[in-house]
Amino acid sequence: MLASFLMGLVGGQRAMTPLATVAVAKARGELRDDSGAPELLGHPLVAAGALALAAAELAGDKQKTAPDRIVPIGLAARFVTSAIAGAALASRERRWLGALVGGATAVAASYPGWRARVAAMPRYGQTSTGFVEDAAVLAGAATIVRTLGRG
Repeated sequence: MLASFLMGLVGGQRAMTPLATVAVAKARGELRDDSGAPELLGHPLVAAGALALAAAELAGDKQKTAPDRIVPIGLAARFVTSAIAGAALASRERRWLGALVGGATAVAASYPGWRARVAAMPRYGQTSTGFVEDAAVLAGAATIVRTLGRG
C-alpha cells in the first residue's frame, strides 16, 4: 500500500500524472505481474492519451486562469486518477484497498500542496513555483513506479 499512498501524494499536486505514469509503466510491462492494473490501462492509445492529458495539465497549470486544485471538479479528478493508479500499484487481491488509499490520499494532499503553492507564489510567481512543483511530482511518480511498482 506504500506505493498507492505515495502516488496519492503525487495526485494531490497533479491530477493526471499518476494515471499517465502507471499507464506508461503498464504499456512497457514495468508493473508487477500481479498488479491490480486493468489490461486496458496498458493499451498504447490509453497510455498516449493519459500522457497527453498530463502534459496539457502541466502546461495549463502555469496559466493565470488555471483553477485551484481544491475546486470540486479538481478534487474529483484527483480522486479518480489516483484511485486507478493506487489500484494498479497494489496486488490484484488488494486493488480496491489500493484504489481507496490512492484516491483518499490525493484529496487530502491537495490542500497542503495548494496552501504551499499559494504561499510561495507572491515571492516566486506562478510559473516558477509550478515548474518546481512539476519537477518534484514527475521525479516522485517515476521513482515510485521504478522502486515500488515492479515485482
